[in-house]
Amino acid sequence: MNIIFFLIGCSVLIALFFLGAFFWASKNGQHDDTYTPSVRILFDDEPLETEVENDKKATSKT
Repeated sequence: MNIIFFLIGCSVLIALFFLGAFFWASKNGQHDDTYTPSVRILFDDEPLETEVENDKKATSKT
């Protein structure tokens, strides 16, 4: 029975630690930008330089 009280105490301490970490992150502006992540998928990725160079070589040969 004593181990149950010990485990409950440990879980409450861990929960308080994560709650404190969440409030600290919120206070420091971690969750301020809610617009950019929702539209980031709409942006095109920049092509790699090697892919661009290979494409230029392939089009110049034909």
